[in-house]
Amino acid sequence: MTEQMVLQVEGLKKFFPVERGFLRRVVGHVRAVDDVSLAIAAGETLGLVGESGSGKTTVGRCILRALKPTEGSIRFTYDGDQTVDMAQIDGRELRDLRRYANMIFQDPFHSLDPRWTVLDIVGEPLKLTNMASGKALEDRVAHLMDVVGLEVKHLRRYPHAFSGGQRQRIGVARALATNPRLIVADEPVSALDVSTQAQILNLLQDLQSEFGLSYLFIAHDLSVVEHISDRVAVMYVGKLVEVAKRDQLFFFPKHPYTEALLSAVPTPDPDVSKSRIILPGEIANPADPPSGCYFHPRCKYAQDICREETPLLREVEPGQWVSCHFADELDLVGAPTLA
Repeated sequence: MTEQMVLQVEGLKKFFPVERGFLRRVVGHVRAVDDVSLAIAAGETLGLVGESGSGKTTVGRCILRALKPTEGSIRFTYDGDQTVDMAQIDGRELRDLRRYANMIFQDPFHSLDPRWTVLDIVGEPLKLTNMASGKALEDRVAHLMDVVGLEVKHLRRYPHAFSGGQRQRIGVARALATNPRLIVADEPVSALDVSTQAQILNLLQDLQSEFGLSYLFIAHDLSVVEHISDRVAVMYVGKLVEVAKRDQLFFFPKHPYTEALLSAVPTPDPDVSKSRIILPGEIANPADPPSGCYFHPRCKYAQDICREETPLLREVEPGQWVSCHFADELDLVGAPTLA
């Protein structure tokens, strides 16, 4: 039996114009997302990782249509078996579909309006989608407070009265308010301390089991991604360079960039020594990317073909897709010591 896909993204591109001069003439484009294709099944968590500036957040915002894609399709399945291309709709139709896909933001201190109470913040999506009002709305918000581990008696408190972890729980409750199918979690624990991170990650996993949620989990911390994800996609300068099941990617990477990222993950055993791979140079400029493989100026395995031809994302092992000319030949080091 084939898995039901909640999200299928194909050929997604998002270019931002570069303008100069008094007349603001367009002289180029920043290729923030450059031909990305991915899919998320019902109840699955896809981790999306990469350096800052790789385009991870832009992918998430395009999927939720906070940004309008330049090209590509975003096929979203909701309400049982209804499927729509989110890239092609606007106005009322788009607004009606927003209840099925929500976001958890990175910074719990700035993503909540300090002038609103918890009731206002969590209840806003219910008002905007006409799902509840009055007593029904207050009851729904009180239920969500309990679901995410907050006390109902604090319903009329303002965000400043809560800790960082509690504020992020409010953000989670807001994302759950409209019974979504898909949640884009954009670095949801990066602003929290380690113990609080673990609590929020466990909460997200419990909610996924309870409500059958699908997650696009955007992060730069691979140890966090390893803990929560079923599959992992690695981005570099707007492109996907590797997509695989979690253990497959962590233990048997096929792309040199993935190998370098894994080498930077700290190991829990102080007696285990790891050789950190220091990449030369800087991440490529998305407004003026190099020819061929975008990663070749920093890759120790690069050859002439890497400078001349752009590698296609291809399946080199069952379920493992890699954008590298030599993925079948390289013997790369994974992260077998991750707990």
